[in-house]
Amino acid sequence: MAQVVTTISKDKIIEMKSFYSTYLTSTPQGAIFRAKTPYAVITAYHSGKVLFQGSNPETEAGRWPESKGKVGQNKKTKKSTNSYSPPESLFTNNHIGTDEAGTGDYFGPITVAGVFIKKEQIHLLKSMGVKDSKNLTDSVIRKLAREMVKLNLPYSSLVLPNEKYNRLQEKGWTQGKMKAMLHHHVIKNIAKNIDTTQLGGILIDQFCEPHVFKRHIATEQESIFEKTYFMTKAESYSIAVAAASIIARSRFLSEMDLLSDKLGIVLPKGASKKVDQTIAKIILEKGESTLDNCAKTHFANTTKAQAYIK
Repeated sequence: MAQVVTTISKDKIIEMKSFYSTYLTSTPQGAIFRAKTPYAVITAYHSGKVLFQGSNPETEAGRWPESKGKVGQNKKTKKSTNSYSPPESLFTNNHIGTDEAGTGDYFGPITVAGVFIKKEQIHLLKSMGVKDSKNLTDSVIRKLAREMVKLNLPYSSLVLPNEKYNRLQEKGWTQGKMKAMLHHHVIKNIAKNIDTTQLGGILIDQFCEPHVFKRHIATEQESIFEKTYFMTKAESYSIAVAAASIIARSRFLSEMDLLSDKLGIVLPKGASKKVDQTIAKIILEKGESTLDNCAKTHFANTTKAQAYIK
């Protein structure tokens, strides 16, 4: 975890406590306050020392120019993180959010979705129950996805079928590059259908370092959009990313239904022992080549399934 340690005057610490009033958490012994923001946990001590810890502590430390920070051992350079970290104002402004589903599932495709949300729509979506799809049941996800589509929100969703996924993987594409290209094309699709002068920024739920994302799409002669930001667990802070996570998950569930119907076998999600047993069933009943059209065959589950074939 990256960290920055600073020394700040008592008056400035009192000002900081007021600034972070909506982010305050329980105060540890010896501290004046502790606050948790999307970028860091800030702990200010009576000694004047202030500790910033988290995914991007220099964003918070940089708010207090009086401080002179000593960087922790695991800190990333300011250049590599700050330029792609979203300003807090983005969460309440017009922005595009993107997210994906199906990346850790043996069966089914990867799906990526993006949604453009205007600031005046944020309250409505929150009142509908839009939030991180990982905190929602599949039935609620399907329902919310249908309701959001009815709102005519500018969105795009793309599916990478298993057969194409396996061909790209054999060609040397990593899953990270596949996801980067899908996110990029989703953003391009949305940008074609909105007034980009109203766009405050683009937030990608981070699955790789920004420089790696840029490198992936550059190999296909593409470049990153202006005001593109990256953030881990972005769906917890951005309603646009949360909406995208719901649409991506709903699309994944629909694709899984189609594959299950086509095979006549209910395909389990994830990569568990149950998945291994289902793989064995498919190989015995349909032939191993069938997996190419419904699974990510390079996963270790393909080998593990051999234990269930007699």
